Amino acid sequence: MSDLAILGGKPVRNKPFPAWPQYDGRDRERLVTVLESRNWGGYPFPNLLADEFARKFAAHHGARYGCCLANGTIAILAALKAAGIGFGDEVIVPAYTWDGTATAVLDAGAIPIFVDVDPDTYCMDVEVARQALTRRTKALLPVHLAMRFAEMDPLLKLAEERDLIVIEDCAHVHGGQYKGRGAGSMGDIGCFSLQSSKLMTSGEGGIVITSRLDCFELVQSLVNCGRASVTDQFKKRIVGSNYRITEFQAAVLLGQLERLEELAATRSRHATLLTRMLAGIDGVRPLPAQPALTREAIYNYVFQYRPADRRVSRDLFVAALDAEGIPSDGRFYEPVYRSDLFGAKPEDFPQLRIDREEPVNYRAFRCPVAERAAYEESVWLPQFLLLGDEADVEDIGRAVAKVMAGVNALASEDMSLAGVKSMSRADRPRVEKEKNY
Repeated sequence: MSDLAILGGKPVRNKPFPAWPQYDGRDRERLVTVLESRNWGGYPFPNLLADEFARKFAAHHGARYGCCLANGTIAILAALKAAGIGFGDEVIVPAYTWDGTATAVLDAGAIPIFVDVDPDTYCMDVEVARQALTRRTKALLPVHLAMRFAEMDPLLKLAEERDLIVIEDCAHVHGGQYKGRGAGSMGDIGCFSLQSSKLMTSGEGGIVITSRLDCFELVQSLVNCGRASVTDQFKKRIVGSNYRITEFQAAVLLGQLERLEELAATRSRHATLLTRMLAGIDGVRPLPAQPALTREAIYNYVFQYRPADRRVSRDLFVAALDAEGIPSDGRFYEPVYRSDLFGAKPEDFPQLRIDREEPVNYRAFRCPVAERAAYEESVWLPQFLLLGDEADVEDIGRAVAKVMAGVNALASEDMSLAGVKSMSRADRPRVEKEKNY
């Protein structure tokens, strides 16, 4: 009888990891101050705390301007529109990302073209992106994923060669740096999510940063019902909407920014320890170091499941690791073109058929590295697992080693043990709520 917890044995760990999100008394004081001020909303725009946070956040990442808005998907939508991406334009997007990266492109009237990712970073493969360029291509939309950055130097060089806009999806890398340059400051515009699981959060929310005043003004107008920007140097008038955040959210975000570097240092230190532990376990592979990273941002710690014997699927491995008390996921992302949440049809998005003999067919896309990551290889550990002490990290390493040592026992069991780990995203909400991580 195996001692694996999924087969009835004792789990490595029964106690919870540190709670997320984190807050302290200063956050409570700011929220009470907003409450008592009765100045709660996003208008007048930008409101006081939202303006303060946006300026500080942009400066922290090396950009001149920042604008808070409703969420990360809206951040990408506003960035695309502000950069002049329009109906029928093609935007190169990595296949391995959250659906919102691509749906924002569709909502802007443009066409996401999916490309494969690098097997060591799971970020956009620059050479594959180059091969996907057409006369319709107007932008590159690299996604800095989990704990790695897209290789920005060759991407920026490609963009310069082909006169392309670069919009960085930075939803996972608050505070991160690539060769000393802050996330979101290297391309034309950077987009961040502030949703509950992110490294900085106000429950929901997002922010756009840029050093291009023309883009900044248009983003402000898009967010603030089409009103003129505060600076209004370019005097553009557009149809906008209300994507403002509240002063309650901004109050929380100021506290999140205050503790960002301290928490990032803790994650980075513990990630180094975990990588050292996993490197000694046969059948798993930590992501190789990325020398270009000068300040790590670890939204999820990701490693690769690569056993010599594939009788035990990645999903079953993850379920077994979860049973040992280590919150984990395998199918965290799918290639967007295969996702149940991405049902892009020409009748709903007419840009998919404009000036084409046949409309874009997303079910025909194939990105082998992204598919292997999604269905066979990647293992995602949420960032709060790294916020405790070294004993917590050692539990993670011991659990991985225990499961890998017990794969022969797992191999003879019913694959239904994988449970929620093999579900599609469309079927997950109830289960994820119950698991509460």
